[in-house]
Parts: sequence; C-alpha cells; structure tokens
Amino acid sequence: MSRTNTAPHGAARRRAARGAWALTATALTLALTAGPAPLVSTAAAAAGCSGAESDFNGDGIRDTAIAAPEATVNGNSKAGVVHIVYGGGKGVLELTQEAAKSGGSEAGDQFGYSMAVYDADLDGCSDLAVGTPHEDVGTLVDAGRVVVVHGDPAGLGGGRATAQYVQGAGPVTSLAAEAEDWMGYSLAAGKSSTGVPFLAIGSPGEDVGTSADAGAVIYLSGTTTLTAGLVTQDGTTAGAVPDAVEPYDRFGASLAATPTHLAIGSPGESQGDIADAGAVTIFSHVLVSGVPKPLSVITQDSPNVFGACETGDGYATSLAAVPHRAAGATSTTESLLVVGSPGEDLTTGVDAGAVQVFRIDAAGAFTETAWIDQNVANVLSAAEAGDHFGQRVAAANTAANDISTPTETRVAIGVPGEEGPNGLPDRGQVHILPLVGPPGDGDVILAPGYGLPTTAAPRQYAGMSIGGSAAGLYVGMPYGPAEGRAVHLFPWNVATAGAPAQTFKPGEGGIPADVATFGTVVR
Repeated sequence: MSRTNTAPHGAARRRAARGAWALTATALTLALTAGPAPLVSTAAAAAGCSGAESDFNGDGIRDTAIAAPEATVNGNSKAGVVHIVYGGGKGVLELTQEAAKSGGSEAGDQFGYSMAVYDADLDGCSDLAVGTPHEDVGTLVDAGRVVVVHGDPAGLGGGRATAQYVQGAGPVTSLAAEAEDWMGYSLAAGKSSTGVPFLAIGSPGEDVGTSADAGAVIYLSGTTTLTAGLVTQDGTTAGAVPDAVEPYDRFGASLAATPTHLAIGSPGESQGDIADAGAVTIFSHVLVSGVPKPLSVITQDSPNVFGACETGDGYATSLAAVPHRAAGATSTTESLLVVGSPGEDLTTGVDAGAVQVFRIDAAGAFTETAWIDQNVANVLSAAEAGDHFGQRVAAANTAANDISTPTETRVAIGVPGEEGPNGLPDRGQVHILPLVGPPGDGDVILAPGYGLPTTAAPRQYAGMSIGGSAAGLYVGMPYGPAEGRAVHLFPWNVATAGAPAQTFKPGEGGIPADVATFGTVVR
C-alpha cells in the first residue's frame, strides 16, 4: 500500500491538489475514523433506562452499532446504513436515514461514515451520533450532516425526535455550509468530568479564510439547550489553537476524547517546508467564549518527543484516548493519548508506520511514554514498507477509576498493509498491547486465519476497522472475500490467535445479507 493524492470523495476535486492523508485500496477509499471509546453515563436513569454503556433500549445489556456506509438503500448506491444489534438477542434495527427520520437516502451520502455513542440528554439511555460527510445540503455537494438518534426503552429512535445538525442552521450558526466541508467526517462524544455531555464534529474540508481545507471542529455541549463553539487554527477567532491556519491542514480529520481532554488531529499539517507532517492539539472541556480551552500542540518536532517531522508522516491520522490514573493519584484527571503516524518511514521501509503514546495531565502538559513500531523489542512481526502501522488505533481503560495497569489499559493498532502468508498483499493484522509499561510486554496479534475466523486473502486490510470499549475490541472485516465480511468482538486480554467472544455476520441473527462494507465502523 502506498500513499496517494486521492481524496476521500471525488478524486478530481481541489483537495486532491496536495496531501497524503487518505489511504486507498483500488477504487475504495479507506479513510474512515476509528474514533474514541464511548464513555459510561453516571446520570440518574430515566424510567426504563439503565445508564449502562452503549445501551440504546435501556435494558441494561450492551448493544452494538455496525455501519455499512457504502450499502445500497432503496436503490441508491453508497447511501449507507447502520445496523443496530440489540444485546440479549432482542433483535436488529436497520437504521437508514428514513428510519432515523432525518431525510431520505441519496446515492453517495455514506450515512455511518463516522459514529459516536454518548448520553446526549442524560436520561440513562445511550444515544447514537452518525456522521454523513458526503450529504449534500441544498445544492452544496458533500457539505455534510450529523444526526443524533436518541435511545429509548422502545428502541433507538423510538422516543425523542432525531436531532439534525448542519452548518448554518440550529445551534451550528458559526459557519455557513459550503461544498465539500465534510462535516461529520469524524466524531467524538462523551461526558465531561463536570457531567456535561459533549459532541465534537470534525469538518476537515472546511475552508478558513483563503486557506482551502484548513479544517474546523464544531463543539456542542449541554442537553436541552446546546452551546455550539467553532474551533479552528485561525488566530483571530475565539476558538483559536496555538498554531497557524494553512491550506490542507485538515484540522479535525481525527478526534478523540476523555472526560478531561479533547484531542484534534490535523494530519495534513505542514511544519515549515515539510508537507503533511501532521499535528495534534489538546483541549480541555472548559469553555472559553463558548469553545474548549486550547492547552498544547504535539508534533514530532516538539521538545522531548521522539522522532522528527517528515514529509508524509500523516501524524495524527488516527487518535484514541482513555482516562488515566497514575499511582498515588486520588482521582482520574489525566489521559493517555495514542497518536497514529501510518506514513512514518523507518529504517526498514517507507510508510512502515509508528504509534506514540502520551500521558496528558489536567493542564495539558504531555510526556511521551511509548514509541511503538514493529521493530521495538518484543513487539511481534517486523516493520516493512507499506505496512501503515497505526492507520487505525483504538483503546480502552476497563477500570477508569482505578490506578491504571497494563491489564486494564489496552491499545489496539491496525496494520492494514501487512502482508499475509506467502506474500499475500495487504492482508492486514491487528496488534493488542498494554498502554502502561513496555509495549512489547504481552503483544498479541490477530489476523485473518489467525484469530480472525476467515481465510487469509489479498487486500482484506484487516485493521482498517477497529473500535474499543470496556466491552472489548471490535474488529470489522468490511473488505476482501464476501464470505469473510463480519465484525468480531474480542476480550481485551485475548491470547494471540485467540477466538472472538462474539461474531456479527451478514445474513445471520437477523442481520440483512447485504455485505457492502459491513463493519467499516463499529461502536
């Protein structure tokens, strides 16, 4: 796999002019966001709502959202659908834009391109935010839209009306919708340490002034009355970050959040003459003039950060974050941030890829705790050209209120360009490692035919779809032979080549048989 200048939607458009931020596979663009783990709501549950993590129908059992953004809906190619699998064998909901009562499905919308789960109204039932960055708004192609479908004892969408967010309407008045903004390309959601629900929406195609595709993030906070803030790199705005706005930064292409911090990636960020080096900016959830307070910026040229900014690194192409409680701390006020740099060149090959882990304190000060690549001691496999190690990352802390340990604080790293047996191109694989302590202690590999219950084949790109939560690690297999399309749930402490605890497969358990990109995003 190699870098290209192909944009996520419409290769001939202007954002193809520069940048290596999207990984492509033949005609299929694989630039989908893994996103952060959802956070558990501790609010008092409304009648019939349990307050459990990812519980859309309030019965106390975790439910699963599986997106197929290139599925055909009502004859419309790549309109997109999200399959809701209710836990406890309570059925499946096929969530289209019609079912969500959020307009009609249209060709190329890609409903479900990004997703996030949180309790938006603090009623104890989980709500699902769904991004449709290729939604046309009026005549504006690919302006993008985000909807929040509310959980209810009657099922997802069975109660409160779906909330719809487009630029220039409702609470999102800081920006006017424009063609190719891609609002909803990435999402992060949860509840801050002060108990306020938030939803961060990435719009990496946003033009800021004369800077094309500089990018922006819309930050919504509150319940019934929402505060909407606009975050850009433009120093003249209230939400400015300690950086400079430039064309093709694509600020907001990746997002991650904990109750303490919000991280925003700009993988197209230039450092001097070094194009597409990348950067990540850290914010608190404290609002200043309606927007999150910027704390710090991390690049590979930052002091005490390992490595160096290089052309095409794509630093912060992927992000994940979990709460962290250090030994001796009396509360959980820190975060561990995982930053993927899939374009990182190593001595063993171009675009081999790497991942860095940072400990972020409440004030935003950061300390690098790990550099991870496939050449690091005891990390399995070997770094090779085109592996794209870190194209996707996911993480979880299964005991966020306890002192963080290697057993409870885990990271999954996708390596979609990894070759398989006998040189199978781009079979892909997933590494699961501890976030605390040496990363090589207990590294685990999952791959097709090696834990993932499907035969290894070319261009399966295993590791392009991973999602983490306290329930375990979801590994989606939306590409490759049709018979292998599925989503597999693994315990975080699964052994190498261990079997999944649960498998979701098209045509089984009430899930429709359509296999088009089933499992591209899982929450």
